[in-house]
Amino acid sequence: MKKLNDLYSNFLSGIINSAEFERCIYEYLVCNKEKTCISHWKRDEYDDFVSWFCTRLKTAIKSYNDTGASFEAFFKKYLSVSAKEYHVRNTIKSVTEYSAWSARIPEMYAHEEPPQYFINNDAKNVITKLVIDKKGRKNSKRILALILKCYYYVSEDFAEKIAPFIGLKSCELLEMLNVMRKKRQKKDDEIYLMKERIYRQFYKCIIYEKRLTIIKENTTEYNKLKGKLERGRLRLERMRKRLSGVRTEASNSQIAEVIGITKGTVDASLCRLKIKWEKMAKNADLN
Repeated sequence: MKKLNDLYSNFLSGIINSAEFERCIYEYLVCNKEKTCISHWKRDEYDDFVSWFCTRLKTAIKSYNDTGASFEAFFKKYLSVSAKEYHVRNTIKSVTEYSAWSARIPEMYAHEEPPQYFINNDAKNVITKLVIDKKGRKNSKRILALILKCYYYVSEDFAEKIAPFIGLKSCELLEMLNVMRKKRQKKDDEIYLMKERIYRQFYKCIIYEKRLTIIKENTTEYNKLKGKLERGRLRLERMRKRLSGVRTEASNSQIAEVIGITKGTVDASLCRLKIKWEKMAKNADLN
């Protein structure tokens, strides 16, 4: 195996072309691990680095200027700097993956099983009282209006269980909810995108926090990353505050359109329902 300086001389004289020169350097690195500055690396890690580094060979060759230092000396310095960069990149990648999975694992456990909704006797009694008006007549549209108002949080499972208590077939209630979701699609998409941006910002902050633990304190890089974290947290707080102010409930006009009644009827129904609910809650506290 020729030395790097000899290979470079052959390249300059035209004995070997650029592609052949790069191939020879690759072979040199593969066969001379013990002669590099990273001879202490494990073989598989070293091989991965060489594969990554070889994409930079053309740049390394073009960067060399004969100003006194030999090509071999320049190349070994270039290799050393690249090895540090490769190590930093891998460390950041590992920290990123670890931080993301650490944040996701609790959420995965929390959502391992889909929630089950049960309507017990107490809930049945409450629903029955709410749908009965002052004259003792059953007014299911009050609860229906409330369900459509809160459509964003109503699951298919819950809709199927609540439908019989308001005098509807589950397919009828599900169809109304689908119609409402179509009416609100644009707004729901906006909310979804806002949440996605918040999730990305949240993970970004976690990654910054984790990376700070592997960087020496009071260094330029540490202070720069700390500033990013502080700004990231402020941005996350503002994003969450903005999301909390977004209304997810349907408008009374939309509810009226889906049910097929006037907006005034919806306004009155929800108002009476609210008053009755507050009265029932007050009586429950007294008891």
